Amino acid sequence: MRVGLVCAHSSSYRHADGPPVGTQQHIARVAEELAARGHDVRIYERRDDPELPATADVDGYRVHRVPSGPPTRLATAELIPHVTEFGRWLADEWGGAWRPEVVHGHYWIGGLAAAHAVRETDIPVVQTFHSLGIEQLRHLGGHYDGPGQRIPLERALTRAVDIAVAQSNDEVDELTRMGLQRSSVAMVPAGVDTELFHPDGEAAPREQRPRILSVGGLTAGHGQDDLIRAMRLVGDAELVIAGGPPASQLANHAEARRLRELAERAGLADQVRLVGAVPHDQMATWYRSADVVACTPRYSSAGRVSLEAMACGVPVVGYAMGGLADAVVDEVTGRLVPPGDVRTLGVSLRRLLTDNAGRFAYGHAAVDRVRSSYTWERTAGALERLYERVVSRRKPVEA
Repeated sequence: MRVGLVCAHSSSYRHADGPPVGTQQHIARVAEELAARGHDVRIYERRDDPELPATADVDGYRVHRVPSGPPTRLATAELIPHVTEFGRWLADEWGGAWRPEVVHGHYWIGGLAAAHAVRETDIPVVQTFHSLGIEQLRHLGGHYDGPGQRIPLERALTRAVDIAVAQSNDEVDELTRMGLQRSSVAMVPAGVDTELFHPDGEAAPREQRPRILSVGGLTAGHGQDDLIRAMRLVGDAELVIAGGPPASQLANHAEARRLRELAERAGLADQVRLVGAVPHDQMATWYRSADVVACTPRYSSAGRVSLEAMACGVPVVGYAMGGLADAVVDEVTGRLVPPGDVRTLGVSLRRLLTDNAGRFAYGHAAVDRVRSSYTWERTAGALERLYERVVSRRKPVEA
């Protein structure tokens, strides 16, 4: 099957910056897995560096860098005026020798470009939003910083696609509230690289006292402030916060300073440690060094951090929402607490840190859960079946 994956953001594979991360990493892994299954896969992304070649062959698939807008990095809001140009380029490209049988848009910008490109064809469109503006606005409130056009454009996009892929049951519900029929929403959670994330291997150096690890960007929406407040109920333990800018830049980072000041006011300055950005290929050593991984974002569509921690055999304590609520089985692979309930968060962390047998059992169950339900092979298989279904719907019935 010929599959076109469209992401109107920056390049997935980036010269000096190392491997892709976040959404780009997800798309790259999907492409690799589909190519390994024998499909002809091509990724289309916006060219943001004039020195990058127009095409590149990577891990069995091809990357096309689309000349849409200036060849520099742009914020999401700055990409909106270039969506039509991106879509026109795709339509011209697919009018030649290679034409996809199915197009899969990623994030709302990529979905808009894909829908524009195929609007005069019979090519079906599958869409993964990765996050939804209306959901982020509800959970983040004043901390939501998405462009004003995002929410109405996402709603319009739901009417232009054949099927939407949700990464959690909460996202399924949200998409149906936006007007999609339940039969037009498929739940396909993201996968985990179990060759990189597993229990056996090196662990980052640590102190003797118990370690709680939090992973996520340094923004108010990631809930590290809740964790610092909860530490007052935990006792003598270390909270390590990984994420944000490199460690050398933390001193000048507003949110890092705010968190450190919060820890000082709570009398926890010697228990809270910010380590800055950690390369993704080194994250497994940090997960293995922790007794518990705490996931307290205000919004989480895929629950990636919880899955990576579980794959490393570490129990998770997190807010019962989004992908976290699906990934973590309460009292089996970790503990789920009501979002924003700092007291229950602190009590749950303290009890788990003092329960060696419980952490051991949770960790083993966590590894089994990831390997049985959250591998990239399983994700690619589900997408493959989904593509076959939408293609068969669009094909004309022969007499």
